[in-house]
Amino acid sequence: MSKESIISKNGVSMLIPFVLITSCFALWGFANDITNPMVKAFSKIFRMSVTDGTLVQVAFYGGYFCMAFPAALFIRRYSYKAGVLMGLGLYATGALLFLPAKMIGVYGWFLLAYFIMTCGLSFLETSCNPYILSMGSPETATRRLNLAQCFNPCGSIIGMYVAMNFIQARLNPLSSDERALLSDEEFLSLKEADLSVLISPYLIIGLVIAAMFVVIWMTRMPSDGDSDRSFNLGSTLRRLVRLPRYREGVVAQFFYVGAQIMCWTFIIQYGTRVFMAEGMSEQAAEVLSQRFNIAAMLLFICSRFLATYVMKWVRPSRLLIIFAVLGMVLTAGVILLQNRMGVYCLVGVSGCMSLMFPTIYGIALDGLGDDAKFGAAGLIMAILGGSVLPPLQAMIIDRGTVFGSFPATNASFILPLVCFLVVAIYGYRMTPKASIK
Repeated sequence: MSKESIISKNGVSMLIPFVLITSCFALWGFANDITNPMVKAFSKIFRMSVTDGTLVQVAFYGGYFCMAFPAALFIRRYSYKAGVLMGLGLYATGALLFLPAKMIGVYGWFLLAYFIMTCGLSFLETSCNPYILSMGSPETATRRLNLAQCFNPCGSIIGMYVAMNFIQARLNPLSSDERALLSDEEFLSLKEADLSVLISPYLIIGLVIAAMFVVIWMTRMPSDGDSDRSFNLGSTLRRLVRLPRYREGVVAQFFYVGAQIMCWTFIIQYGTRVFMAEGMSEQAAEVLSQRFNIAAMLLFICSRFLATYVMKWVRPSRLLIIFAVLGMVLTAGVILLQNRMGVYCLVGVSGCMSLMFPTIYGIALDGLGDDAKFGAAGLIMAILGGSVLPPLQAMIIDRGTVFGSFPATNASFILPLVCFLVVAIYGYRMTPKASIK
């Protein structure tokens, strides 16, 4: 008997729905990585402090966190497709609001646009991940989600490229100190020109998202069962909390996302310290560090495709253990090595992280049935780890040195190491003991 494709269900191909929903993974990856450089861009354009600039990230994570449970309730009442359409609608609305925000010229309106946009991203992630899991047999669900998640970092790479080449490279090169010396008229003229540059990619992606909305709306998508109008939030939450697979999965996801953001955020600081010790100028060291950051993302993409393929033979939870332990070993190298080898280890960590988010997600939601619509919200809210843990690492880095003369940048990576330990423990606990031997 021939094996059924991982993107077919009951003999019916899910290729077109799978492709359309998978494209959404790339679209929110784009939004994530075009936004990170905007912290510095807004700080310069509005002559603000870095702290005020980071309100972009507050609005970004705020949308994810605040909308996850409402999205789950919406999906539970209606359907995954309705959730995807709502997400795309909010995403497009937020992106297109950059135009009136630019016309008003007030920073707060951009924050509102970001918040609305990421409310849409929260809907998309809460809908698309479990929707992909449902597009085939339960036995191949985690592998199917890993395949779909492969396209998320592809969108991230495009977002990074657009941010660097179509926003940062085209903004006026005046520094923050030089902008502070401009007259009010000169400042307003410069702000107007820079905002016109900044909003263009957002307006374009807004139109792309609107087109995607129409395509998915007009396409017949697989049903995820009858909508449940008699949903009881309390009983569903109690069922989920009683399940170690789910409860511990949310915790593991929190620590994984924290590790991911820490490793990708502070590779610049880590590399800059190493390359300046080799004699480079600070600017040259930052540029080279950014190149290593892009290399880390490319390795992440390749490793995710590889992990998805290997899952044909290796149980996902066991593969999660292997990658987490390898991540711990490489992170130990990041901590202990004070030369370029430490940078190579940090790039290698991205390869280990590649399968973690979708694998934890798939394991945690395995067997939840219709409760997966609500359970997905907790796993999306675990993205909060990406805003809670990095500031703790930054506090260590700001110390300069620890234990005498040991670089605090190196020592700070003890936090990602602990995060990978949590992930490894989760993988171990979710692996039948017979398959570990």
